[in-house]
Amino acid sequence: MATLGDIGVSALINILSAFAFLLAFALLRIQPINDRVYFPKWYIDGGRTSPRRRGGNFVGKFVNLNFTTYLTFLNWMPQALKMSESELINHAGLDSAVFLRIYTLGLKIFVPIAVVALLILIPVNVSSGTLFFLRKELVVSDIDKLSISNVPTESIRFFVHIGLQYLFTIWICYMLYKEYDNVATMRLQFLASQRRRAEQFTVVVRNVPQNPGQSISDSLDNFFKKNHPDHYLCHQGVYNANKFAKLVRKRDRLQNWLDYNQLKFERHPEKRPTKKTGFLGLWGERVDSIEFYKQQIKEFDKKMALERQNVPKDSKSILPVAFVSFKSRWGAAVCAQTQQSKNPTLWLTNWAPEPRDVYWRNLAIPFVSLTIRRLIISLSVFALVFFYMIPIAFVQSLANLEGLERVAPFLRPVIELSFIKSFLQGFLPGLALKIFLYILPTILMIMSKIEGHIALSTLERRASAKYYYFMLVNVFLGSIITGTAFEQLDSLLHQSPTQIPRTIGVSIPMKATFFITYIMIDGWAGIASEILRLKPLVIFHLKNMFLVKTERDREKAMDPGSVDYPETLPSLQLYFLLGIVYAVVTPILLPFILVFFALAYLVYRHQIINVYNQQYESGAAFWPHVHSRIIASLLISQLLLMGLLSTKKAANSTPLLVILPILTLSFHKYCKNRFEPAFRKYPLEEAMAKDIADRTTEPDINLKAFLADAYLHPIFRSFEEEELVEVRVDKVRVDRHQSYADNDQTSDLSSPSPPHHSYQPTSPPQDVYHHGLPPQYAYNLSSSPLYGYHYQVEP
Repeated sequence: MATLGDIGVSALINILSAFAFLLAFALLRIQPINDRVYFPKWYIDGGRTSPRRRGGNFVGKFVNLNFTTYLTFLNWMPQALKMSESELINHAGLDSAVFLRIYTLGLKIFVPIAVVALLILIPVNVSSGTLFFLRKELVVSDIDKLSISNVPTESIRFFVHIGLQYLFTIWICYMLYKEYDNVATMRLQFLASQRRRAEQFTVVVRNVPQNPGQSISDSLDNFFKKNHPDHYLCHQGVYNANKFAKLVRKRDRLQNWLDYNQLKFERHPEKRPTKKTGFLGLWGERVDSIEFYKQQIKEFDKKMALERQNVPKDSKSILPVAFVSFKSRWGAAVCAQTQQSKNPTLWLTNWAPEPRDVYWRNLAIPFVSLTIRRLIISLSVFALVFFYMIPIAFVQSLANLEGLERVAPFLRPVIELSFIKSFLQGFLPGLALKIFLYILPTILMIMSKIEGHIALSTLERRASAKYYYFMLVNVFLGSIITGTAFEQLDSLLHQSPTQIPRTIGVSIPMKATFFITYIMIDGWAGIASEILRLKPLVIFHLKNMFLVKTERDREKAMDPGSVDYPETLPSLQLYFLLGIVYAVVTPILLPFILVFFALAYLVYRHQIINVYNQQYESGAAFWPHVHSRIIASLLISQLLLMGLLSTKKAANSTPLLVILPILTLSFHKYCKNRFEPAFRKYPLEEAMAKDIADRTTEPDINLKAFLADAYLHPIFRSFEEEELVEVRVDKVRVDRHQSYADNDQTSDLSSPSPPHHSYQPTSPPQDVYHHGLPPQYAYNLSSSPLYGYHYQVEP
């Protein structure tokens, strides 16, 4: 069992690691050559230009020669705290702002709890001395003497623990209620501040039946004209366009080479660039590079135009899915929230995700296979959880080398070396567990994609849920159960069966030492490494050195990504679980958690302001899940305390805890009914009020032109390769997004889109709307939440 000295060694290693990471970041961020790595969001927003383009000597373009800035290299900390919450929402969106509020919620909850627990429970536990008499039977440490394990059986002191459990539960529920209320209000205000958005008028329709003698498009048109005659506007069919996607990727690579050679010629006009036409340019006829790539692009334009014409004519490419738009939000709300057919498996409607949020590949998945896919993935997740129990069991064995020596005494000479012993017990277990968990989020995201969800936000929430359940079973329960069974093996085999529950009950708090080391590895050094961005830094410079040929390449190499919700949210919820469970059991763990919340808040605030560029905006749709899992942590802590006290023969005090889970569940049900509608439903009253307001302020808006290309697939917007380009959507006017023909020599063939079906005659476009760009919001905390729900059902 790790001693205070081992914990001190681990703390020293992690504090030094965190300090080294923060110091390296503070120095690297002020170097001009790294500017795009540490401030990419400002480049994307157009608010920053490279310092390397400014005047100065050659060395100054790479290294910061202004030595006064090195004296203020820590000014990033106060700068990260300067931006107000309303400014942060305008800058990064509500998702990012609410994500940061989870960290402040952790501080609001645990600071008072830590003060009370340390001042009251530590003296109560230390003065009991039970483990002093059990030291020959159990493997104990100084940390355990600060926990509830040190209180003797049948002690009246357990009433102190029970009373504080009630107090902590009341405080946590109060803070959760206030935060849920604040976040729900912020969501309403945020959505009310949005300008007109395509997803407010659009539903996605799946499992569209094909009637004999009719196309999918005709079936859609006839059905919605008949059942929504006053509100139906148009629909956009969805097509499978795998071949076209491959042509787009190839054409994009050719365009990149053309840009590179043109840029090269501009820099050295005295010599035109040339290349050989053979394999990899190693042999063959030498030709003019610019003319060669122009000719190649011209040929690809012809192929793409033909393929684009063929896609809607191929019956195999037509998918039983469509985006259906309505004349009003009210009409869309009625359609999205009602059953369309007497057959509940046909004409399935739901709110369309915002265009940036659509996961295009899954639109091509047949609806009938979704249930089978989700069943298979559920079984796979179950198997994955138990597969990971094997390495975690091994990790836990390292957390208690004394117990390992008893089972394998031949390892004692190596283990007894002072430094090795401290390193293994104080540092290695948490590091090994962190490595095991590193690849897991990627695996779980792949599983969520296989399930067939069509929104990136839903995919991330489903992956986050899987990761949370995994960490709950493996990291928390697995660490306690596996570690307890292993370290007490000798004691369990040599005592009467009636004593086994008592031994396990005393030993559960002993795993606090392992979780303390894990918090320091993951929550201290891990968070500090997040701000350093060592991996993106190395990758950017490698790409810049070997792959970047044009400014577009540099922008792609600079891509910062977004906050990794599938990994960060479950990790956050694990810290809430540890803090709530051990607040009464082993309160010495709480200061380590407070350091994590404070440091993580500072780091992620800086990253959200300067680095991350969110791929979508869900309006804090993840908050109900955060609330529910903190409630689950409360329930787990109450049940574990009940089980622990039952082993202490506290028959008079344990029944007092029975009512606590009932009260907690009642509170959760109240919050669910009170606040969750703001995240799950779209009231028709609000929709109608917003429509009336629009007609008053913009009576002449051409809604059809506004929605014309809202759900155009990214591969038809530009030549930038998108992540998964498997499905295309037809649109009205080809000339608005024929970017693949934008070169010196245009295609000889026209490339009309498949027909965009409309219920009303086409009128001239009066509104230009760029759906592919992130929305701009005028968020004001003082404004009243009048309108603006966005409903997205989550399976």
